[in-house]
Amino acid sequence: MNTSTSARTPERILHRLDWQVIRRLDGYLQGDYLSLFRGYGVDFADLREYQPQDDIRYIDWNVSARMDEPYVREYMEDREIIAWFLLDLSPSVDFGALDNQKRNVLIDFVAVLSRLLTRHGNRVGAIMFGNGIQHRLPARSGRLHVLRLINDLLKQPYHKRAPMTDLSVLINGGLHAIKKRSLIFVVSDFISEPGWERSLSLLSRRHEVIAIRLWDPRETHLPDVGHVILEDAETGEQIYVDTQDKKFRMRFMEAARKREAELDAAFKRAGVDVLPLSTEADLIHAIASFVMLRRQRRR
Repeated sequence: MNTSTSARTPERILHRLDWQVIRRLDGYLQGDYLSLFRGYGVDFADLREYQPQDDIRYIDWNVSARMDEPYVREYMEDREIIAWFLLDLSPSVDFGALDNQKRNVLIDFVAVLSRLLTRHGNRVGAIMFGNGIQHRLPARSGRLHVLRLINDLLKQPYHKRAPMTDLSVLINGGLHAIKKRSLIFVVSDFISEPGWERSLSLLSRRHEVIAIRLWDPRETHLPDVGHVILEDAETGEQIYVDTQDKKFRMRFMEAARKREAELDAAFKRAGVDVLPLSTEADLIHAIASFVMLRRQRRR
């Protein structure tokens, strides 16, 4: 991804992504882009018995208890999708190479998905979180709205040495603000105080939720670069380490693997699909692979 300073204006970002990513993805998803976005409306259609391939999030537990067997709710599928981005802009999201931080990946992803959705007549909105809820953008359609969304993202401040992020504040903000059933992307690195899993589970009961997990390879594999000072992006705490120490690098990798396993378990408990986005990954390939997995799961 080209993330040089000269390219970080709304028009240039969208122009670059239109040519490099959006046109190719739009062609890839043409006629079947709902394989990524279900777009269920709020209008209840019917109840039927649960089938093994059904999504458990649509089980009507009250009816199931009365009937002594599981039943699922079916909804009228709207032509229009209302999509919301719950965006984590806390200090840890600013980690990465100087010209390709996780925040840049977040902006590119939001621009691509917003443009892809609005090209099909859907509406997108956003809730931005840094040191608390910073900004809300109502759900609207059109290219100008996408440009405004990108511009608002570029204007959000960088937070340094903030208290440890509490993602439940962002997720609960979406839970309370978004009334109509929507497609919600929670975009974060999920470096947070514990407790956000319960909020995510509650959100997924009301909406179609996809977790977009931002990460950088340096968060999982520490390179051998000698003696360095590592700083916690959330709190500003610093420690002096010797990266030539193989045992230290192994402990670092083991801690990263443990966190990966804990995150995977949390997402499964919440019942949400996850799209991992690396700062070094190809955005087209990442989204296309995610679409293929969802298609296979629904066969």
